[in-house]
Amino acid sequence: MKKLFMTIAIMLVIPTAAYGQVTNQPIHWGFKKAANEQPAEAGAQLDQLLEKYGAFYKGPPDKKILYLTFDNGYENGYTNKVLDVLKKEKVPAAFFVTGDYLLSASDQVKRMAKEGHVLGNHSWHHPDLTAVSDERMKQELEKIRTKTEELTGKKEMLYIRPPRGVLSERTLKIAKEQGYTHVMWSLAFVDWNVNQQKGWQYSYDNIMRQVHPGAIILLHSVSKDNADALEKVIKDLKKRGYKFKSLDDFPKK
Repeated sequence: MKKLFMTIAIMLVIPTAAYGQVTNQPIHWGFKKAANEQPAEAGAQLDQLLEKYGAFYKGPPDKKILYLTFDNGYENGYTNKVLDVLKKEKVPAAFFVTGDYLLSASDQVKRMAKEGHVLGNHSWHHPDLTAVSDERMKQELEKIRTKTEELTGKKEMLYIRPPRGVLSERTLKIAKEQGYTHVMWSLAFVDWNVNQQKGWQYSYDNIMRQVHPGAIILLHSVSKDNADALEKVIKDLKKRGYKFKSLDDFPKK
């Protein structure tokens, strides 16, 4: 048992040293929140790292374009309401799905694809990708892509959102080699705790307070607050001159 523990420990620390300039130092995504419609800022160091691997977390600051994204770890009964609102308002979104979601909510996944939304990769088991091997990470991503193709007929999957918002230069590199672009976010708040839902106004106020041109909005589909607030959010942002676009329309450099 002692020998096994030592082996596991060694395996976990190898990646940081083994990649030379490409380290596996975990980065827990964070940024200075937007205010008064001035864009969120992650800082020059993170900006440069993301740009190196074609990743992004916000769009151009001079265009009132928004990108609506959802993380779908599991189904909690609100996704169809969200999809109804998106269909009514003609708004595209991206849904980052896990293995649990694909297995338990296949009808919603099929509907997302049918109605023109982007399906993104959130990994099969939702692990910290910086703590797993290269091969395990590739398996986590490929299982999502394969199951999504099985459900929707769509073979191509282009975007990844790392579980828990944890990434490293190593995971950025592996994802890019597998054909994925990391999509982070510039607008988020605590909305995932299903035992602490506070009402639609809480979700609405957090979104409107942080919104900015080019924002990539992260919402969790398990939130009743988000589902109840979404239609008013979209309508009021449209009144303020914002337009919603798909990640597929994100400006390429």
